[in-house]
Amino acid sequence: MTTAPADLNAVKAWPFEEARKVAARLAKSGKGQALFETGYGPSGLPHIGTFGEVARTSWVRHAFERLTGLPSRLIAFSDDMDGLRKVPDNVPNKEMLAGHLGRPVTAIPDPFGTHESFGHHNNARLRAFLDAFGFEYEFASSSEYYRSGRFDAALLRMAERHEEVRGVILPTLGPERRATYSPFLPIHPKTGVVMQVPMEEVRPADDLLVWIDPETGERHGTRITGGHCKAQWKADWALRWYALGVDYEMSGKDLIDSVRLSSAICRVLGGEPPEAFTYEHFLDEQGQKISKSKGNGLTIEEWLRYAPPESLSQFMYNQPQRAKRLYFDQIPRAVDEYLQHRARLRVVADPAVPAWHIHGGAAPNDPEPPVSFTMLLNLASVVNADDPEMLWGFLRRYAPGATPASQPLLGKLVEHAIHYYRDFVLPTKRFRLPSAAEREALSALMAALRDRATDLEAMAPEERAKAAQDIVYDAGRRDPFLEPGKDGKPGVSRAWFNALYQVLLGQQEGPRFGGFVALYGIAGTIGLIEAALARTETPAA
Repeated sequence: MTTAPADLNAVKAWPFEEARKVAARLAKSGKGQALFETGYGPSGLPHIGTFGEVARTSWVRHAFERLTGLPSRLIAFSDDMDGLRKVPDNVPNKEMLAGHLGRPVTAIPDPFGTHESFGHHNNARLRAFLDAFGFEYEFASSSEYYRSGRFDAALLRMAERHEEVRGVILPTLGPERRATYSPFLPIHPKTGVVMQVPMEEVRPADDLLVWIDPETGERHGTRITGGHCKAQWKADWALRWYALGVDYEMSGKDLIDSVRLSSAICRVLGGEPPEAFTYEHFLDEQGQKISKSKGNGLTIEEWLRYAPPESLSQFMYNQPQRAKRLYFDQIPRAVDEYLQHRARLRVVADPAVPAWHIHGGAAPNDPEPPVSFTMLLNLASVVNADDPEMLWGFLRRYAPGATPASQPLLGKLVEHAIHYYRDFVLPTKRFRLPSAAEREALSALMAALRDRATDLEAMAPEERAKAAQDIVYDAGRRDPFLEPGKDGKPGVSRAWFNALYQVLLGQQEGPRFGGFVALYGIAGTIGLIEAALARTETPAA
């Protein structure tokens, strides 16, 4: 491996661009350590967006440390002091939960019966989720921070600036809400509900909020500190930034206005809001925004059934500020893109390569797979694979010595390929009959492969793939597939390769065909062509 240029300030990869913003911030503030943060609502379970936010923040954090040599921390902050607004659909004992609406999720019994509260249960799920992917982070609980006094000084500061904070938020509210808004939400001393009520008095010198229960008319005095109240969420975000000194946090496009308002409140408190990064949302198959409540799009469990986690990291790395479809058809491309960048990282330790960030700057130790994921999918399609050994028979011939033990990543890809083929390729597999012109070209391809079979099989796999690709091109250099190349010489149009995929493989797209011939074998490919030319009607899938 060779090493890329040492000047990390010149690296154009987006994590380094973000890291330079954090470095400049610390140079201005004089701090010797950067604090990164990600936040979660603990009333639901971790999902694919959770993975994306932590992975992206971790890449910026790693780039910052490599750029500056300074230490950093990442806090995974759970907003578990929030009141439960509705009963989730995916939990047991819904009737029990319905009796606790409005209370902080850490003050509600666990419907699963495994933890001291519903919030603790979901926090444990979040931590297990992050741990499973090897993320380095510190877990932080809003309830614990409020109740332990870690936010006390910031809360009293907010009480001192109560009207100024209200002045930030009031212009964004309607007349009715404007009349009652306060950044403070007292916890009802009898019901435990997080109350959204106007403040009769805010007395920071006395550590006191005075408010009236709208249902009973009873007047209450609640301490500002010690976890007896919490802040409204935009104010809460600002309070956290101010109290903890957060230097960097990213968030979705839907929170742009919230970031703006929370930043203004943070400044009112006397703090400097963190460097912000806005990422775009994912879209489903129809181009609609993915929503947890709708259940559209792709879950992380589904992605990991069909591809390794590093491919999901690759998908998250690419153009985070651009909306992308997150659906099953994106998986093969993401896997192969990851494999390409991973192979490149072995040659040059280049911080501009996505795999550099995915693997923390060093290439993994296990060997590179000898074939692409797309190639495995096409092999699985041709042989109708329902067992890994069906694919390993071809792989061992193509790459002698390849086994699941010697090629662990390839072993995982084989398993993923079978799952993907069975669930997505097989149901859509549709062969078509060749046209007269396609028959002529396919016959020429078959004859050329027969003529060259002996010397092709004697070649090394890469050399065989290149020679087979040349034969494929030569067979297609005829009408109606002729197309002038950039150099003016006769080229081959996409229509010829579409015919190969549709007639021989029953698919709309496929791999570089010479590579497929080298993997599947010369005799096997000749057999495919013979079968296609012998068909007199369109076969079933």
